[in-house]
Amino acid sequence: RGDMENRIKDQQLDLFAGRTSCHRWWPNQWRLLLSALAWILFEELREQLKNTPLAKASVGTLRNRLIKVAAVVIKNTRRLRFLLPTSMPDREIFCKAAARLVPI
Repeated sequence: RGDMENRIKDQQLDLFAGRTSCHRWWPNQWRLLLSALAWILFEELREQLKNTPLAKASVGTLRNRLIKVAAVVIKNTRRLRFLLPTSMPDREIFCKAAARLVPI
């Protein structure tokens, strides 16, 4: 039960599902739909991070340590290259997750 409550708190606080302050229904529904989609993406990221220190991390921790990364992105016609800083603490985990999320 405690884990379920933590996941609900993650979605409300870290994915902004609690911000349904518009007076109309459709904008609130759209925000909740985007929040649910982000939740699914983060669950897939957690699934790919099994056997790592971030396997059971909260959404806020994953966002701060893997998504909000200062990097240079180089796009060619066939591939994307990420130039990560050498001092990034979770560089190996980021590379493993990126390699696992690449479509076959």
